[in-house]
Amino acid sequence: MTNRVVITGSGIWSCLGTDIQTVKESLYNGKSGVGLCPERLEYGYRSGLSGIVPTPVITKDMLSRHTRVGMPEHTQYAYMAACQAFKQAGFDNDYLLNNETGCIFGSDSSAKPVIDTYKTMETEHDTAMLGYGMVFQSMNSTVTMNLSTIFHLRGVNFTVSAACASGSHSIGLGYMLIKQGLQDIVLCGGAQETNYYSMASFDALGAFSVRMDNPQAASRPFDKDRDGLVPSGGAAAVVLESYDHAVERGANILAEVVGYGFSGNGADISKPSDEGCAVAMSRALKDAGLKSQDIDYINAHATSTPQGDMYEAMAIDRLFDNKRTLVSSTKSMTGHECWMAGVSEAVYSIIMMQNNFVAPNINLDNPDQYSEKLNLATKTVDTEVNTVLSNSFGFGGTNSALVFKKI
Repeated sequence: MTNRVVITGSGIWSCLGTDIQTVKESLYNGKSGVGLCPERLEYGYRSGLSGIVPTPVITKDMLSRHTRVGMPEHTQYAYMAACQAFKQAGFDNDYLLNNETGCIFGSDSSAKPVIDTYKTMETEHDTAMLGYGMVFQSMNSTVTMNLSTIFHLRGVNFTVSAACASGSHSIGLGYMLIKQGLQDIVLCGGAQETNYYSMASFDALGAFSVRMDNPQAASRPFDKDRDGLVPSGGAAAVVLESYDHAVERGANILAEVVGYGFSGNGADISKPSDEGCAVAMSRALKDAGLKSQDIDYINAHATSTPQGDMYEAMAIDRLFDNKRTLVSSTKSMTGHECWMAGVSEAVYSIIMMQNNFVAPNINLDNPDQYSEKLNLATKTVDTEVNTVLSNSFGFGGTNSALVFKKI
């Protein structure tokens, strides 16, 4: 016997909006959240492009100062997303106090606190000047350690560090734990800092678009004239729950998680693989008991890099040669949300399922030779969406694919 796993709450803090309704409107209207950050150019970046994510205002009425000092930027994003997800799921503070809930987030860096620590020590030469909260801000597990404390989460508690597949793997692992009966409820999410310290090493790789004269047209997944990705961030969260538990308490079910697939490329540390992509997608479909023709929409990982888009398009074409399944990359609007992307794109997919549309792959003027074989949505498509495959692939050859189904 295995449990069915459903999603009963979702939350988002992104460049497309900081609530579900605003994000829905951005997705439907193909609105980009990308802008120009001059401070990145002043700091020494090649590219000043970024997703523009609002800074949360967390007051003393929401959290004590003692708690806030241990929360770096991306943990603040995660807190706001988690508040939304728990509220939508119908879990208040009393419920969380009296019922075991797990917490798994994808997050792979906490750069600013580490650099701030270095700067303080270089000038002050006194660890006492670092203060109480810096150790909790600088750890990779800062998100889960903070959220589990704030919300009294006493179930599974750890951080997934898997590059740009981190968030997707967090949902996959939460799904497996509930499916096996080890947990009833798990808060899963992804969080990515957006400060300029966190992205300098990526800029050094020449991976970022330099189309700064028109920021909102810079992220161009699958377009042959793309010149790189646009970094972005924020946080997203979903409440996973066993189907029986959700039904018993009368919860509103947003979607069901029916498949999780994963793979490792086992090759070049930065080069993607069509084989690795295909294995992850195939496993997700097999786990879901579905065939390629059963999938209505693929939320592609496609980040707007030549190699990454090419290999994913090759893998999708290999598995989905029926040409029925619609494909788009929401990164055309958000830029690459990195560690959070697997969860934010799950939230975007659920929004589309619930509102019967497929968001467009904007800025796609000239599909390249690989993507032109796909059924790409270049404009918003009003259509019933019952099944979604969402891809996430990361540096080091870590691949994840999730399948969601409308109840």
